[in-house]
Amino acid sequence: MGNCSKTLKNPNQNHIPDTNSNTHISDQFHRKTALSDVIDSSPSPSPSSSPSDKTHRTTALSDVINSSPSPASLPSDKVHRKTAKSDVINLSPLPLSSDKVHRKTAEYDVSNLSPSPAASPVVRLYGSLTNPNTSYIRFALNYKPVTLIFIPSETPDFGFETPVIQYGSDVISGSPVTILRYLDAKFPKPVLLSEWSAGTENIPVVVRATVLQHKSLLWHVERMVRWGEDLAARGGRARGDPVMGSARMEVKKYGKSYSQLLEALLEHAQMEEKIVFPVLEREDRGLSKSVTEEHARDLPLMNGIKEDIKTIIVLDSGSSSCQDMLFSLSTRIKSLQENCKQHFEEEERGILPLMEAAELTQGQQERLLEQSLDVMPSTHTHLLKFFMEGLLPHEAMHYLDLITRCTDKDRAGSIYRFLVEEHYGKRNEGRPTMALLLKAKA
Repeated sequence: MGNCSKTLKNPNQNHIPDTNSNTHISDQFHRKTALSDVIDSSPSPSPSSSPSDKTHRTTALSDVINSSPSPASLPSDKVHRKTAKSDVINLSPLPLSSDKVHRKTAEYDVSNLSPSPAASPVVRLYGSLTNPNTSYIRFALNYKPVTLIFIPSETPDFGFETPVIQYGSDVISGSPVTILRYLDAKFPKPVLLSEWSAGTENIPVVVRATVLQHKSLLWHVERMVRWGEDLAARGGRARGDPVMGSARMEVKKYGKSYSQLLEALLEHAQMEEKIVFPVLEREDRGLSKSVTEEHARDLPLMNGIKEDIKTIIVLDSGSSSCQDMLFSLSTRIKSLQENCKQHFEEEERGILPLMEAAELTQGQQERLLEQSLDVMPSTHTHLLKFFMEGLLPHEAMHYLDLITRCTDKDRAGSIYRFLVEEHYGKRNEGRPTMALLLKAKA
């Protein structure tokens, strides 16, 4: 057995996802942050896939999570690699009829695992269904341009207790970070790991998780805005994407997606009010008063959008009343977008940085983050795939790393399985791609 440190000598940790890749969303959202002098910015996943439309977003603190755990902060792992013929002779592919194959799709849509091109390299993953590391690696492989064949195994494979991946003659085992480094070296784009930027070590983990939630929620609001504009432009008279069905069927799907977004927004607000803000209030009463009031301010608007959608569903498609209501819906969802941007920016510039001054111990920070999972049960179960769509690959992996830090193995494994096992959640429930929406608008 040899050591593959030579293979992993230059894993190219600092590159960003290729915007020209077929599997990457080519539009990018660039954020300016209050910590821009110490944290390198990194593109967020754009709802658009049109290379000609570039949108710039501004959210403070938003690049906190553009890095993954430093190698220095992790246990040193040896990457085990077997390359001798005797080691791989028995690793021939199982018949495809008996293998469950999960393949990566364009736009990082992990909820719609449609087939990759036949030429994609094949990576096999061996591991226990109950091991959270197995689910973590399965989820990570969905981002890479490979065909994944998962072989469930409850016994150690090739002499290793941890999950094992096989690519060609390489047999790799170790911690999840070790395996992700190997994957980034073999398949550089999109990147799954990136180095810590200077100054991020002191930012509380609950703040990093909160900022990641902001990023995902803003991405989904933007998608709903684009979709609403397309519906209003067509006025209920013509269909967009054929998979949406009739005009009324599409509005119903729009309503379902909005309901998911609304549930995630409400859980996020509740988490801040019950977990984050009380820490600041203990230090200085009144610090979070304004942002708490903004939570209540937006409730009528969010509920109004839901009622508009219900009204449109019962109207005659293409009628003047339907057209007026679709225009009203588009206007309201844009207002929600502006309110969310302003509110999240205010929190990231004026409120969340104060958490560092609270001088919480590492244990206290992790307990706060675990409590936040308790307050956001839907976001971390049946809405988890939906939530992850709004993050770049390395941001999504970092969010899972935060969950791993704050919770026990069994709970982490239960959460991760919602990302990789179909019976834990439905596939993509029917949302038009942003590429199609932009094309229709153009």
